[in-house]
Amino acid sequence: MFTLDSIGPVARISLDRSAARNAIAIDQWPVLAALVASAIDGGARVLIIRSAVPNIFSSGADLGDLDGLSGDPALRSRFRIDMAQAFDALATAPIATIAAVDGGCYGAGVALALACNLRIAGDKAQFGITPAKVGIVYPAGDVARLKALVGPGQAARLLLSGMTVDADEARAIRLVEERAKNADEAAQALAETIAANSRSSIAGLKRILDGDSDSDRLFEDAFDGLDFREGLAAFRERRKPVFEG
Repeated sequence: MFTLDSIGPVARISLDRSAARNAIAIDQWPVLAALVASAIDGGARVLIIRSAVPNIFSSGADLGDLDGLSGDPALRSRFRIDMAQAFDALATAPIATIAAVDGGCYGAGVALALACNLRIAGDKAQFGITPAKVGIVYPAGDVARLKALVGPGQAARLLLSGMTVDADEARAIRLVEERAKNADEAAQALAETIAANSRSSIAGLKRILDGDSDSDRLFEDAFDGLDFREGLAAFRERRKPVFEG
């Protein structure tokens, strides 16, 4: 289902379950969390989440698996925790994360994109948050990420209606940050730009963006780092910096 395609400055995790339109099986959330950790350990500066299947990003959680949750409270709790931990692994990763959406993206697939730092919508992208259509709700953490992006009014509109919006409307309501003809290509280009920067700067900036209480210390300590010395030397020597990590 989830595969880590490459490890390097730019790593990619692909959804690849064509027979089920990339529906995410209940046992795949820990796999996703582990692959995010592998990308970080492998030295990635940027991680792209994308689909290997044409015209679909993800149809959401596998409803066949969810059918078994009705009579099993322990399994429901495990599912919620595993999914939240996978999304938190993306959201709190010390590297940049980008969702490249170039097909249908529904339910838990949208939550997956929301957990990334940036979202790019291609020509074929469509987004629908559909729990109300099957009698369930969205986890609180995913609702909070949605509200932070689009505001409470648009969040209510998307959640309560279960409506589908295309790439242009998704950009207009700020569900995605970039609109491109081809999301994969645009994500790769953006990832390469980010990957040329300091890994420690990216990690620190992400913490500050998330409201880290030690933001003043992060700012001051950066001036003692090796990456600052390299960045300053490269500026003086009129060359591209070669950062550590």
